[in-house]
Amino acid sequence: MRVCSGWRRRLYCLPFVLFIPYFLSVLELHQSSTIEGSQKKHSKKFDHLVLGPAAGQGLHDRLQCQGTKALNKTHIATSSHESNFGESIALITVFTIYNSSLALHADGRSSDLVTVGNASYSKMERSMAILNVFINFIQATMPQSNVIILTDPASEFSLHRDRVTIYPIQGEYSRDKLMLQRIRSYIVFLETKLEEHSQGHGHINHYIFTDSDIAVVDDLGQIFQSHPNFHVALTFRNNKEQPLNSGFIAVRGTPDGILRAKLFLQEVLKVYSSRFMNASRMLGDQLALAWVVKSHPYFDTKRFSKPQAFLEDIGGTSVLFLPCAIYNWTPPEGAGQFHGMPLDVKVVHFKGSRKRLMLESWNFFISSSDISDMLCLILMSGRTKYDF
Repeated sequence: MRVCSGWRRRLYCLPFVLFIPYFLSVLELHQSSTIEGSQKKHSKKFDHLVLGPAAGQGLHDRLQCQGTKALNKTHIATSSHESNFGESIALITVFTIYNSSLALHADGRSSDLVTVGNASYSKMERSMAILNVFINFIQATMPQSNVIILTDPASEFSLHRDRVTIYPIQGEYSRDKLMLQRIRSYIVFLETKLEEHSQGHGHINHYIFTDSDIAVVDDLGQIFQSHPNFHVALTFRNNKEQPLNSGFIAVRGTPDGILRAKLFLQEVLKVYSSRFMNASRMLGDQLALAWVVKSHPYFDTKRFSKPQAFLEDIGGTSVLFLPCAIYNWTPPEGAGQFHGMPLDVKVVHFKGSRKRLMLESWNFFISSSDISDMLCLILMSGRTKYDF
C-alpha cells in the first residue's frame, strides 16, 4: 500500500514530511538528555561507602576478598628499618591551611559539615582529619619513624602528636603555586640537612616525601635495605604522558644521597618553571619529573611498561624506580585497579574524591585491627566518588 503517491496527494503528505526532521530533533534531544542525565547520575558523589565487586579475584598474587574479609593475607614486613642501628626514617609532607570564611546557618552552625562515622567536619576540619589519619597510618605501621610537616609560616593550625614536627618554610603556598612550592620546600629542607651534616651530625635519617592523602600500610624501611645504591626513589606507572607520580619521593639520608637528591630536584624545578607553568596548579611537577628522566639520552621508557623496580643513572643521580602498583597504589586509576590489589602493596594513595574512603578505612582498621581486611574494604570501595 502506497502512503503517498501521485501529485494530488503530495500536498496532503507535505505536513508529514516537514514533521519528520522535527520528530528526529526531539528524539535526538531526548536521547542527549538521557545520556547527560545518566552521566550526571554516574558521577554522583556518595556520602557513604558503596561496596562493589573486588577486582583481581582468582589471581594468585592479588588480594582475595569475601566481602570485607580477606581470604589471603598481604605480605606485611616486620619493622625492618629498625634493625639498622643509627638509621631512622622520616616521612615528610607539605600541608597548609587557607583562610576562608565558613558559611553559617542562622543558628551559627557551619553549612558545609560532612559526617564520617560519629564525627562531623567543616571544610577546614576535613583537611586536618586527613592529615591526622595520614599520621595515624604511619604510626601504626612504622611506629619508630618520624613525621615532618613542611608548612607556610603564616598557616595557623595546631597539631600536638608524638614524633611529629611542624617545620615552617617561607614561600608561595597559594593554591595555584602549591605544587611548585612543594618542590622548593623539599629543596630547602634538604639544604638544611646538608648543612647539619657539614657541622658533624652523623646520624643517618632517610626521608620519604609524600602527599598527605596516603595510607602507609606496610613498613617502608625495606626500600633502603633492599636497594642500597640509590640516591632518589620515584614511583612509576605505565602511562605514556605521566609515567611518574610525584606523591612519593624517597631520599637516602647520607650526605651524598641528600646532595644528589637536591641537585635532581633543582633540575626538576628548573624544567617546571620554564616549561610547565601553565600546569602549575596541577600535574606540572609530574610533567617536569618525566621530562628530566625521559630527556636522558640512554633512558628506555619501555621499562615503565613492566611493574618491576629498576635503577638508572639520571645526570649523575642514581634513581630507583619503584612500581606504583606497590608503592603508590591508587584505587580509581590505571590498569592495576582492574587487576586487583597486589599482596605486597605498601602505600595506598587516596587521590581526588577518595578522601572519605581514607577516613572510613582508618575507622574500619581501628575496629578490626586487620590491615588485610581493611584493604578489602578499599578495594571494593575504591572506584566510587565520595563527597569528602
